[in-house]
Order: sequence, then C-alpha cells, then structure tokens
Amino acid sequence: MEISFKGQRALVTGAGKGIGRGTVKALWASGAKVVALSRTSEDLESLVQECPGVETVCVDLVDWPATEAALSSIGPVDLLVNNAAIVEEQSFLDIKQDSFDRCFAINTRAVIPVSQIVARQMIERGVPGSIVNVSSQLSQAAMKNLGVYGTCKAALDMLTKVMALELGPQKIRVNCVNPTIVMTKMGQSIMNNPEKIAGLLSRIPLGCVAEIDDVVNSILFLLSDKSAMTTGSCLNVEGGFLTA
Repeated sequence: MEISFKGQRALVTGAGKGIGRGTVKALWASGAKVVALSRTSEDLESLVQECPGVETVCVDLVDWPATEAALSSIGPVDLLVNNAAIVEEQSFLDIKQDSFDRCFAINTRAVIPVSQIVARQMIERGVPGSIVNVSSQLSQAAMKNLGVYGTCKAALDMLTKVMALELGPQKIRVNCVNPTIVMTKMGQSIMNNPEKIAGLLSRIPLGCVAEIDDVVNSILFLLSDKSAMTTGSCLNVEGGFLTA
C-alpha cells in the first residue's frame, strides 16, 4: 500500500531521535513538507543533513508559553504527530513529585498546546487534518517501575478520544498508536536487563519487540486517507502483548 503525502505539510514533535526521527524521514520520503520539533539542536542539525529541506523548531515542550511562542508563526499544517516523550523507571514507593510532574508535562500536557495551535489553524483554513499521538501498550497494561509512564499514556489515550470527539465535526481526525517496547535508545534503556527482556517476550505472541519502522508505518497509515473513517482509536503495535 503506497502512501503519498505530496502537497501536505507535517509537524512532528520529539523529532530528534527514535520514532520521531523515523517519522520525519518517512514523511519526507513520501513527499511531505516536514517541520521537525526537538529540544536538542544538534539532533535537528543532523536531521536536516539527512533530509534537506526539513524545517526545524528547537523548543522545550515543558515550557507551555515558549511552545506557543515557537509555534505561533508555524504556518499551515495538515498532519501532526505528537511523539515527544520521556521515561523514568521508579517503583511506586519511590515516585517523587518532580519526576511525576516532568513526565506528565512532556508525555501528556505538551500535546495540548501543540494540538491547539495546529487544530485552530486547520479550522480557520477550513481544511481537514489528521493528528496522531504516540502512546504505549503500558496505557493498558501495568509494568513494574513504570507506573508514572503508564499513567501518562493512559491519560493520553483519553485525551485522544476527547480530541477526536470535539474536533471530528471539523473533519480533523485524532488517533493514537500504542507500541510495545521499541528498539530506540529509550527503549533499550528499559530493556537492559536480560531477565526483564525474557519476561516481556514471554508475553508477546509474536516473540519480538517492535522496530522503529513498525511504529512509523502505523503512524503513516493513521495520518493518511487510507484511514479516513478512523478516529478516536488506539492502534496497538505490540505483537499481541495485550491479548495475553
């Protein structure tokens, strides 16, 4: 199934590494004009070397006013991928307020100002649009030491549904993808324990974790007209983890 985004403009957050970087490269290769947002300028510089013509925005999404200022003149956007995220492992008894607040600020709260800006200009232009939020299987299944992360992503799933409900009449679709552990730098940091890897794989019927392209391909599908009747959905990309 070939998907083309020629003539469309996309914004991707958390674009410097992992899933976000892979999404930028795939959208660029599919003909989209892409705006890549990251808090790390070095990542953006190297991304532009790989994908000439990609526009960049360097801002820390924890800062809501700075995010609004950085995106105030972003211009027309047809496709949005809210991918920026962090993960910190802590047992329930060790959770601290600063860690909780930081995780929610990036993984959940940051989706709001970015999506508001994009959705408002879509409505003003009178055009349809597609937004994809990158969630996790841990929004639906508990894992030790990842309570805050899972809670952030569960909140993101519900936010996705509310966005879809409210923006649907304006022909703006909103969905999320819910991957298992993905072999990004962040994912590898979670899976640095052989015992933990074995325990996870034993719960995945397909017997493997996800590669970046597995998630990127699902994001592209949800962004595209191939999913024109899909909104408010959580697309699991977890090898069957949630069926066990």
